Amino acid sequence: MKQALLIIDVQNDYFKAGDMELVEPEQALMQINQLEDHFLKQSLPIIYVQHIAASDAPFFRENSNGVQLHQDLRYTTDAILVAKKYPNSFYQTRLQQILLEQGIEQLVIVGMMTHMCIDSTTRAAKELGYQPILISDATATRTLQFDGQTVAAHQVQLAYLSALSNFADIQTTHDYLYS
Repeated sequence: MKQALLIIDVQNDYFKAGDMELVEPEQALMQINQLEDHFLKQSLPIIYVQHIAASDAPFFRENSNGVQLHQDLRYTTDAILVAKKYPNSFYQTRLQQILLEQGIEQLVIVGMMTHMCIDSTTRAAKELGYQPILISDATATRTLQFDGQTVAAHQVQLAYLSALSNFADIQTTHDYLYS
């Protein structure tokens, strides 16, 4: 079964001093780098997804430093890049077409924010038949506020990963690489 690594929204605004800083994105990036190295050694496709928001958005503004892919990714100019405007990486993008052209049967999903773009894309990947594997320690999220209450980032992460276990095989980087 041919796999592709789908790296979602690993962009500067999610890191220190960014406009939408997440909790521990650096740890997720270290795991993503291990997966990039594995896919590069196997000559398997890596697809980078970059969210580009409307000009009045609070983050990922076009032509800003925050919208740029993080410099520590293994991204090169000949890599596959998909631009998106919505949380679901398939919605109004060329992602589905690329996967068909590449003969991809399964997606390994990593990136940022677990409760938003990872959630939307993982569910869509399952519905489209891509048998997603979601790498839990290669994702990051943030603390949320709702109805006067604060939900800590680690609780948000656990809640979303537990829900997504109905749509994906949830693994750690180590389990994926060495099992």
